[in-house]
Amino acid sequence: MKSIVITGASSGIGRATAQMFLAARWRVGMIARRADLLSDAAQGHAQAVCLPADVTDAAAMAEAFERFGQVDVLFNNAGIFGPSAPIDEIALEDWAQVLGVNLNGMFIAARLAFGAMRKQGTGGRIINNGSISAHTPRENSVCYTTTKHAITGLTKSLALDGRPFDITAGQIDIGNAESEMVAGLKAGNPQMQTMDVKHAAASVLHMAQLPLGVNVPFMTVMATKMPYLGRG
Repeated sequence: MKSIVITGASSGIGRATAQMFLAARWRVGMIARRADLLSDAAQGHAQAVCLPADVTDAAAMAEAFERFGQVDVLFNNAGIFGPSAPIDEIALEDWAQVLGVNLNGMFIAARLAFGAMRKQGTGGRIINNGSISAHTPRENSVCYTTTKHAITGLTKSLALDGRPFDITAGQIDIGNAESEMVAGLKAGNPQMQTMDVKHAAASVLHMAQLPLGVNVPFMTVMATKMPYLGRG
């Protein structure tokens, strides 16, 4: 049975992806801060392993990976948007919080997964959630956009450094999948074009099911009519 660890698995894209992998009969390690939400998301699935942990807590994350055991794939998904404002209105503590979750948290999870896969000797795959903001920002999103651009560098480095160990890495850039984060943005912009989150989850499953000799370095999946492509 193939296994995957998913961070941010209690809600949004992470939860939808966990449930899709469970339906495909994978063993799924579900990481998020709130144990109650994880338990709710895993209900009825014998292959779900709830691993309550904060992705910014390196010790707690190491314990979660140790408890889960064999890991074939990591979906490095946990993230927050942070404050929406011009840079001179962003408090340093808010900047640090977004970097802590979106960048440090992804580094911690990737480091643990890479180490586990290398030790196992059977290779593996790391899929980072990049976002459309890894390419084109929204207005007043300096914290989120900066971290997502950084994830592209992380993905490229992992893909290169993993080659000797049959560890591959790719990035999925998701545009306006219906989740709690996007719902908050859509409340201020009712015309926002969105798509069902299941399409993002299905794209992650496709990437994960490929043999290790094949990689999707970057995939973009988005609502067709969102204004990512085009010029004003």
